[in-house]
Amino acid sequence: MSDQAAVLHVKGRVLIGPDDIRDELWIVGGRITYERPPGARDVRTVNGWALPGLVDAHCHVGLGPSGPVADDIAEKQALTDREAGTLLIRDAGSPTDTRWIDDRADLPKIIRAGRHIARTRRYIRGFAHEIEPDDLVAYVAQEARRGDGWVKLVGDWLNRETGDLGACWPRAEVEAAIAEAHRLGARVTAHCFAEESLRDLVEAGIDCIEHATGLTEDTIPLFAERGVAIVPTLVNIATFPQLAAGGEAKFPQWSAHMRRLHERRYDTVRAAYDAGVPVFVGTDAGGTLAHGLVAGEVAELVTAGIPPVEALSATAWGARAWLGRPGLDEGAPADLVVYEGDPRADVRVLAAPRRVVLNGKVVG
Repeated sequence: MSDQAAVLHVKGRVLIGPDDIRDELWIVGGRITYERPPGARDVRTVNGWALPGLVDAHCHVGLGPSGPVADDIAEKQALTDREAGTLLIRDAGSPTDTRWIDDRADLPKIIRAGRHIARTRRYIRGFAHEIEPDDLVAYVAQEARRGDGWVKLVGDWLNRETGDLGACWPRAEVEAAIAEAHRLGARVTAHCFAEESLRDLVEAGIDCIEHATGLTEDTIPLFAERGVAIVPTLVNIATFPQLAAGGEAKFPQWSAHMRRLHERRYDTVRAAYDAGVPVFVGTDAGGTLAHGLVAGEVAELVTAGIPPVEALSATAWGARAWLGRPGLDEGAPADLVVYEGDPRADVRVLAAPRRVVLNGKVVG
């Protein structure tokens, strides 16, 4: 048999959903089936607990500390994520053209949000389109056409005039830009650390907020009512004290604000979850943060008080449904990760994949 015709047999416990468990699945021609293929020969067997390939819903392939990186660095980033079990990435903003990855069956699948759209001098240099509000609608339309159904705004950032975090966009321009993205079939997300911009963004129709450390008892009900998701990126929020220390001499108000956001981070995430706000796993890998941290982010959600099965869903079944991608469905591409033990019982299992299967082939 050729590689294309070879059969992979996954045995043990197949977690189609948190409560939907089967004993085995088969992979034929790179796709999943739950019916034993007739006359199957040249069969390779993998044993363990199988999950859909994990999702990192806030990741930056092709982005380094100074902006775009070369293709070989982007490849290493993607491979690092793959080895950690991340087989589906929502790339939440990158200045690098990574479309070549789509032709690589051995690299994770990417859903792109185009390049960040930021206010002039209000984001990390080299990362974003830096524009003024009058151009926001046009740039959102551009990135909606270039992306894979998502657009990424920078909703707030350090305002050097006030010395603290501040909203980047006037309400009217945000409303028009989000309406244009939706007209073009794209969802919109925004980087937001602080409190100020959240109400305007949600009332303007935004679909998701990244980080969301500024959520309060006043805005959490609004998020829940509108069904606006959050991707907390807690492994990134852990760096806030270091960032605050670095900026304290020049921007003491900003530094104190960042420390307060960090101190209440777990309470913020738990309060949002308890209110019914959808929560998904994202690491913010890229830029200055390492790739391959998805297991650590799931563990952080559990530390915040989200039940382990729900934290698991936030990188597996629930995350894939939110992004419109299949899990371990009949006929779906065979993207899955196999573990030694039950990840529902202990999410720390995610840190040590036994086998990684991508497009039907064992790649790790």
